[in-house]
Amino acid sequence: MKANSAAYIGRFAPSPTGPLHAGSLVAALASWLDARAHGGLWRVRIEDVDAPRCRAGAAEQILGQLAACGLQPDGPVLYQSARATAYRAALDTLQAGGWTYACTCTRREVDEAQAGGDAARPRHAERIYPGTCRDAGRDPAFGAIRVLASARSARPLAPLQIAWQDRRLGAQQQDVTNQVGDFVLRRADTLWAYQLAVVVDDAAQGITHVVRGEDLADNTPRQIHLQRLLGLHRPVYLHTPLLLGDDGEKLSKGNGARAIPMEEPLRAVREAAACLGLNLEAAALGDTLAQAVAQWHMRWMA
Repeated sequence: MKANSAAYIGRFAPSPTGPLHAGSLVAALASWLDARAHGGLWRVRIEDVDAPRCRAGAAEQILGQLAACGLQPDGPVLYQSARATAYRAALDTLQAGGWTYACTCTRREVDEAQAGGDAARPRHAERIYPGTCRDAGRDPAFGAIRVLASARSARPLAPLQIAWQDRRLGAQQQDVTNQVGDFVLRRADTLWAYQLAVVVDDAAQGITHVVRGEDLADNTPRQIHLQRLLGLHRPVYLHTPLLLGDDGEKLSKGNGARAIPMEEPLRAVREAAACLGLNLEAAALGDTLAQAVAQWHMRWMA
């Protein structure tokens, strides 16, 4: 199909903390298939804004793995590490609107406030910020910078309820004020936080559709909030099933996920497709991808 950049631009945005594993290939394949089924463009963005977690050579390894699987980006790869000026400009806009404040709370202090003095926090539970520094007048040159999880910046603040529609999960809603709290845009170590970077970069790349794993679905309301505050377009979202490890958790490097064996890209693509509910039988990689695009089109666009 011919690409139509005005109608559809999708993306895959891996963090270079290591090579692609089977779980991350599922996300890459899903986003590539959706772009191809729409006749659109597929971008790749390397989310290396968290430099201490990034591994030397991992970005190049990821791009090589994608190429071996037949997943070629349309246009140059964007690197978040080169985007600090854009993030700073977005933060300046939010600060000028009275939406941000400096915070010197540690994670332990937030956990203790959330638990009423008990620092123990359930596994995977959201670290809800109670607004400790909201009106403290901290120097923005120190500590983290948070954005108000509120429907307005003026006091008294108003609860922020975000409703949105996911192509797979259906109608979604989150009380950002009480389920998340004011969230970080720039960390205390001056590194840019994921939520701000992804919103600014999606807008810069003209992303119209976001296809990613369902573990990121609860991030979407925060990103919609920032899109509204910055006057940016809201993409269409589709959150895909996750590939789980033996422990029942999302497959990751932390629970034994291994790098995709690039000597068998066809097998890797077939296994990723199976996780997405596709049944591929072609013998060659190119034919397999074409078959996958056709099945994806029938499943999500028919």
